[in-house]
Amino acid sequence: MRLLSALILLAFSPFLPSAERAKINLLAVPLSENFFYEPSVWSLTDGILRGGSEREKVKRNWFITTKESFENFELEMWIRCHGDPKLGMINGGIQVRSALIKDDHVAGYQVDCGQNWFGALYDEHRRKLLTRGLDPEGIESHLNVFGWNHYRIVADGLRIRTWINDRLVTDYIEPHPEVVPADGRIAIQVHSGGNALVQVRGLSLRELPSTKGSTKWGDFNSVEEAIAAAKALVKEK
Repeated sequence: MRLLSALILLAFSPFLPSAERAKINLLAVPLSENFFYEPSVWSLTDGILRGGSEREKVKRNWFITTKESFENFELEMWIRCHGDPKLGMINGGIQVRSALIKDDHVAGYQVDCGQNWFGALYDEHRRKLLTRGLDPEGIESHLNVFGWNHYRIVADGLRIRTWINDRLVTDYIEPHPEVVPADGRIAIQVHSGGNALVQVRGLSLRELPSTKGSTKWGDFNSVEEAIAAAKALVKEK
């Protein structure tokens, strides 16, 4: 009887790799429950998140940011960066393992979305461009540049991978885990410079088991200290 009880406990343990974590739909409830955001920029209608405008130029980068932080996870969504490129830059992004900073901006990894930027991994407010991705020249022939595309992002330990429309486009291993936090908030960005509308639907997250001993934002005295440590890596090159 004790053995049977132990086996049942192991089978349902959330710390086992084989234990499937529940998938969370982040857009299934009002935005105010899961996110910090500017209501004049972001809205949720019929399950579709909208940010920016096709009628007016977006004057600054805007972010809608989760209230909670996450470490290892699988994130999926359909995302569309739409607008007329003749009127300016049409671009957005998905922040992961990021921190809130002043004026509602964020610092951290950004999985890019937009013409000439698909497949890129950028480090917002820290080290800038980390990689152009696995196929920067040919990637746009496999997606809808100004239409809907399916993103799957897996952040697990030192590794961050992105699939667009089931095609692996980014595979990045963090070379400086001692100073770059492996946890943080998730955010959606609409970039400044154009009449840009970013739309997201089916935004779901499944947490994965945490990595023992990983660096966290909370390990630093402040977010500013953590950002400075990452920026110093660029100066050392």
